[in-house]
This record gives sequence, C-alpha cells and structure tokens, in this order.
Amino acid sequence: MKNWLNKLEPTKTTFEIGVIQLAWLGDSVWELHQRMRHIKMPAKSKDLHLSVVNNVKAYSQAESLMFLEPLLNDFELDLVRRARNKTKRSPKGIQPSVYAKSTGFETLIGWLFLNNPKRLSDLFDHLELK
Repeated sequence: MKNWLNKLEPTKTTFEIGVIQLAWLGDSVWELHQRMRHIKMPAKSKDLHLSVVNNVKAYSQAESLMFLEPLLNDFELDLVRRARNKTKRSPKGIQPSVYAKSTGFETLIGWLFLNNPKRLSDLFDHLELK
C-alpha cells in the first residue's frame, strides 16, 4: 500500500512549520492512508467508515507510535517528544497521555510526509506487521 507515497518528492520548507501544524497534516495523511488500505474491501460505506475511524482514533495512533518507537532515530524521537509536550489539554474522554502520544504520532507522520516519504512508507509497512 506504499506506492502512493513513493512518488512524492520531499519539501524544503518544513522547518518553518510548527509541530501542531505538522500534527494537523499528519492526521490527514494517516486518515488517507487508512482509507487507501480499506478502499478495495467489499463492504458498505458505513462499515468502511467505521473501520477507518477505529484506526484513526487517538488510542490507535498512540498504540501505533509505541509500536514504531524502537525504529525511530534521535531526530524523530525528539520531534515526537516536542509534539507531546505541546499538548496541554485533551478532548473529553481521552486520557491526556494518550492524546499527547497521538499528537506525537501525527506530527511524525506530517513531518515525514513532507520530508521523507520513503521513510514514511517504510514505517507504514512496518505497521502492517502489528
């Protein structure tokens, strides 16, 4: 499922983008990735939607981050840490630590999407193993 990422070219201006904006972008990239994974499944639209929602919620993103952490380099770990520290509040019903981890995950996805799509593709492939 990585073909769409391998065709992307890195962007040069991402150091001007804040971690919260990267998280916002990363959330969209992650949802698009999940939709691409489910697009060929023979199911009703509602069932596809529920499958995607289950994978993009904060708890699933936090779990994905924990699965990837052993593979991350120092820069990526620092980026995740900075994003986690930026989150001061969490939505009602979500533990603050879970929300912070999911924000870190989204930030990592956003940064890699702009700077290193190949690395993002490799990490997405690794997530398929969990």
